[in-house]
Amino acid sequence: MKAHLNRFDFGLLLLYGLSFLLIWEWLRPVKELTETGNIGVFIVFVFIALLLSLLGVRAFAGFCIKSLYILYSVHSLYYQGSLLNFSWAGSFIKDLKANFGRIWNAQWIELDDVFRTLLFFTLLWIIAYLIQYWLITRKRIFVFFLMTLIFITVLDTFTPYDAYAAIIRTAIAGFLVMGMLTFYRLVEMENIKKSFIFTRKWMVPLAVMIALSSALGYAAPKAEPIWPDPVPFIKSFNSESGEGQAGIKRAGYGTDDSRLGGAFLGDDQVVFTTEIEEQHYWKVETKGIYTGKGWVADDERANTLDFSEGTVPPMLSFYDTVPSKKRTSTVHNVLDYSHIQYPHGVMNIETDDFYLYRLNQVTQKISSLKEFEDSAPDSYTVQYRSPSFQVKELQNSSAEEDENLSESILADYTQLPSNLPPTVKELALEVTEGKESWFDKAQAVEEYFRMNGFVYDQINAAMPGEDEDYVAQFLFETKRGYCDNFSTAMAVMLRTLDIPTRWVKGYTEGEYKETLKSGKMVYEVTNNNAHSWVEVYFPGVGWVPFEPTQGFSDNVTFEYEVESETSEDTEEEQQVAAEAPVKPEVETPVEAAGTTTSGSMASWFQNLKTLLSLNMKNVTISGVLLGGILAIIFLTRKKWLPFYYVTLFKMRQKEEHFPEAYRVLLMQLQRHGLKRGKDQTLREYAKYVDQFFSSRDMGQLTAQYEQFLYRGELKEGTWAEARPHWESLIKKAG
Repeated sequence: MKAHLNRFDFGLLLLYGLSFLLIWEWLRPVKELTETGNIGVFIVFVFIALLLSLLGVRAFAGFCIKSLYILYSVHSLYYQGSLLNFSWAGSFIKDLKANFGRIWNAQWIELDDVFRTLLFFTLLWIIAYLIQYWLITRKRIFVFFLMTLIFITVLDTFTPYDAYAAIIRTAIAGFLVMGMLTFYRLVEMENIKKSFIFTRKWMVPLAVMIALSSALGYAAPKAEPIWPDPVPFIKSFNSESGEGQAGIKRAGYGTDDSRLGGAFLGDDQVVFTTEIEEQHYWKVETKGIYTGKGWVADDERANTLDFSEGTVPPMLSFYDTVPSKKRTSTVHNVLDYSHIQYPHGVMNIETDDFYLYRLNQVTQKISSLKEFEDSAPDSYTVQYRSPSFQVKELQNSSAEEDENLSESILADYTQLPSNLPPTVKELALEVTEGKESWFDKAQAVEEYFRMNGFVYDQINAAMPGEDEDYVAQFLFETKRGYCDNFSTAMAVMLRTLDIPTRWVKGYTEGEYKETLKSGKMVYEVTNNNAHSWVEVYFPGVGWVPFEPTQGFSDNVTFEYEVESETSEDTEEEQQVAAEAPVKPEVETPVEAAGTTTSGSMASWFQNLKTLLSLNMKNVTISGVLLGGILAIIFLTRKKWLPFYYVTLFKMRQKEEHFPEAYRVLLMQLQRHGLKRGKDQTLREYAKYVDQFFSSRDMGQLTAQYEQFLYRGELKEGTWAEARPHWESLIKKAG
């Protein structure tokens, strides 16, 4: 085929033209889906690269032409003055050095636009080379054609890009290229003389077949799909139940928590975005009755209170005696949930329109109503008090000293099922042994889950059987689960110690997006950020959040007072924030069995995840570039491996290295396309190779190799005598 394709004819021109259209399909979505401008500059570069290959321009000249075009494009896009006025070159070289230093230091976000443009040009250069390699050398383009179809269909499915016409164009161009390459392969393999009449007999039916099939496919009525579309299937889960079809659970807020456990699927559907002054969790509701399988609310005691904007919600978060700072956070709803997400310590809810708010005093759930019907505001601002809990006050808190501690709080929030296994209380007593105050006991239980073999796992979480308790199964059998397991286990363990505790549902702060000029941070909260944690009641203080789940932190501040007279080494009071590393907004991936996640490791993973999320575009470009380089190295191995082996075996001069060199030659010949038959002897194969290359080298090498096989040794000087024949063959096979 090389002899045919090296001649400039219409078929070769058509092949390159169709290949250019396939590459163009990769560039079309870039302008629509990214902030990349001047996309025409890159399209022209691809055209020039393929044209140089089509015209057979020598590699060095082509390199110079493409490099000059890249320099011209970069100069016109980012620099002033004339290209021939080299005053800009110093700044350009300085930018290159700076960016290579940033790559070395993994400062991906700081790469400037000039360097990113160069990387994109490099990627297109690699793709253009691969096209030439597939057309001329490999004579196959199916892989690239398939990758193009997959790329377009994925974008059409998961992004706003409309690929309806692109799929048709790609299919037509791809099948034409594959049909033409098949023709050229047959001409070469069968040594057929390519004439105009013979070519027409192949190409005309090919064009007619593709044209008719495309027209029929476009015009024919389309049947309904046999299999359901997986995207709607994933997104069609009931948003209220937290379960999908066939009982498949997914991440997200749901109202039914009566049966916890089992695996669930992630869901990155955005629920709301926020503008906040500091990180905090978002509460939705609490549950107070543990059944042994999950949580339910006491509907018999449920009563509601209505309040309006400017009124403090009629519920207790913590008492006014707790030091706090006033803060505001703004929520922009994406999903139309009629409930309000709010921080701990909420004081007021403001909206642009008039809304009435209804509080369920049992679940602490706040619903928004417009004209007395459930309605979700587009956005709202919550004012709240951010507390700093005094550890000394928490440690001194007791039921005897609190007049506000009613019997109902103790009864409602220490409830446990009668069939709770006694081993749960025994473990709670063991974990809190030596602890006197409720606070110390709560901290001991919270810390217990950060070690002792517990593993965060959202896939292999067990579902308790009919005779099993959800908490007992987690504590003593699996030690594997997600937030519901950890939070429920802590709440139940504290209740066995008669410490009032409630189970809280809501969302973590989400994923950081940007910082506004006002100083507020923008976060995006998705279904993956749905979370549960624990609140413990302390007499005289109120409800205090705790976070037992590995890798998560609720950002609650505890202040420890250290008196100067209690220690000679202490000169002033110290304030210690008992905060774990920033939690991941998407639930942590499954860990290996028998491993634990320390706070430092969770922080490391979170920092890595934040870095990747903020630099996804750069990471993607770098990954594609690296993948392209590795692909070129792999696909061109037939070219460079011979030189590698020649260099390698120049250092291996002993006779014992000859058999190894012979086997390497066999592998290289296979890569070249000279396949050895299943029942073909080495002598027969050597004759076939020598006929192909019009040489006698393979026959001589094979005779010497057979002597080694039969005698088990080689005469002195055999490898030195065989080396020129071996090098000649392995270079020809390159």
